Amino acid sequence: MTSHSDPRALGAFLRARRAQLDPRECGLPETDSVRRVAGLRREEVARLAAISVDYYTRLEQGRVRASAPVLTALARALRLDEDQQRYLYRVAGRADTRPSRRRPVQRVRPAMRRLLDQLPHVPALVLGKRLDILAWNAAATALYTDFAAVPGARRNYLRLMFLDPQIRDLHREWAHDARDAVAALRMEAAADTDDPDLARLVGDLTIQDTDFRTWWAQQHVNSATHGTKNYRHPLVGDLTLDCDTWSGGDGSGQRLMVLTAEPGSPSHDALRILTSWTAKPAAPEAARDRSV
Repeated sequence: MTSHSDPRALGAFLRARRAQLDPRECGLPETDSVRRVAGLRREEVARLAAISVDYYTRLEQGRVRASAPVLTALARALRLDEDQQRYLYRVAGRADTRPSRRRPVQRVRPAMRRLLDQLPHVPALVLGKRLDILAWNAAATALYTDFAAVPGARRNYLRLMFLDPQIRDLHREWAHDARDAVAALRMEAAADTDDPDLARLVGDLTIQDTDFRTWWAQQHVNSATHGTKNYRHPLVGDLTLDCDTWSGGDGSGQRLMVLTAEPGSPSHDALRILTSWTAKPAAPEAARDRSV
């Protein structure tokens, strides 16, 4: 705890910040009721932060002190940047014990990029921490989507699995594949429980998708490195592909995910046709550096 708190400043900051937020960008459903003020209502902030409306109201009115866990929840709900979070802790009179948010940049290893270049007819992705999509080849673009058109901050395998309708519809067994992906993220989360980007990803998906919220709460874990995925592609129809993932083994957390079909199978022929239509140089430059 710090030596000074300013309840009035905290309340003013909370009110100002929620007024700046767009309810749709926070994943809140649209309602027919007319909003009398800009931004989020008190009850909406309380719901996003998983605290009671009465407690949040008293925080804005300066009648109660916020605990460190509540401040963390409010920072996520109000989408505060690093400077705003530091200010929040300061006016709340709490010591900011969060670990430093300056983290190494994820860079695609040269060997991983060479592998992508040498797999023209096999969809392949380089996944980083939190299942961020760091790089991909042309075959992966043909199968999934144009990753280069996806904003870097949203280029995450799990985020796309849940929130991109095109990728969601691509999976013939979406619930099975999505649940496995959630379990894989849960397994990875144990290695870095203080990762703010992981907290942001989980918070966003928890708000925006009921299935994610349910499966994340179940705390299933999965470290499988191989399996089978069934797709229904709008151009070539059904595909059954083996999915194998190899770790870089260098501590970077990077993994190469490769999808292949049994030679001579209908899926193999369909995959060759699909990738031949979109053949172009791999190693997209859109896989820019991203913060871990």
